[in-house]
Amino acid sequence: MKYTVVSLFPEVCDAYFASSIMARAVKAGIVEYRALNIREFALDKHRACDDAPYGGGAGMLMLADPLGRALEAAGARKANTGPGPRVVCLSPSGRPLNQAMARELAGESELILLCGRYEGIDQRIIDLYVDDEISVGDYVLSSGEVAALALIDATYRLLQRVITPASLEEESFSGGLLEYPQYTRPEVYDTLRVPEVLLSGHHENIRRWRLEKKVEKTLALRPDLIQTGQERCLFDEETCNIIERKRLAACQRTDEGEK
Repeated sequence: MKYTVVSLFPEVCDAYFASSIMARAVKAGIVEYRALNIREFALDKHRACDDAPYGGGAGMLMLADPLGRALEAAGARKANTGPGPRVVCLSPSGRPLNQAMARELAGESELILLCGRYEGIDQRIIDLYVDDEISVGDYVLSSGEVAALALIDATYRLLQRVITPASLEEESFSGGLLEYPQYTRPEVYDTLRVPEVLLSGHHENIRRWRLEKKVEKTLALRPDLIQTGQERCLFDEETCNIIERKRLAACQRTDEGEK
């Protein structure tokens, strides 16, 4: 996978690619990275990359000319001019990034990530070059680089040979549920003990306990995932039974509390 980051501040991303698991993936040739500084494609003596928006309004917009030149240097193709790398603009008005989208993007051979700043970028750049506008959440960041790093982190870890496949299978959102609680040494921390079942060595009981906790946690924190999973038939019979049992227990507790 090749990531090309088009940015006014590429140094924000540079350190990430030189650290931890990502650094090993780059060294192994699994990931390739380059950054293009948009300012280097501004032709005036001040290297201007922003200007006031037509129609008025607060803030400044990123100029189309240097952005277009930077994207073409990155390998982007204008709409309807033939295939090229997938171009993603990080934007709070884009489609929400989720695990399914991360898996889809991880299947690309190359991603060009356009990082916005200020009040945004000239719409004509989006119309001409951008394949996807993607948001990392319902909030506004001052830095498109931070959003780009979130997308990069969500996708590169899904590439083969980056992380053990078994680790990915047990994560949150795998199978439609959040991950179960986990514990390590010591057995007692402060006054809290590791659940006895995890010390038992009984693999089936541990599997069952983990599934119960996944359902319990998802119902408490992300009930929308349960609804989506049921609509898409993601859950097996055992999981469905646990969901219904825990829902019934929650209703009974509510009824008792109202008496």
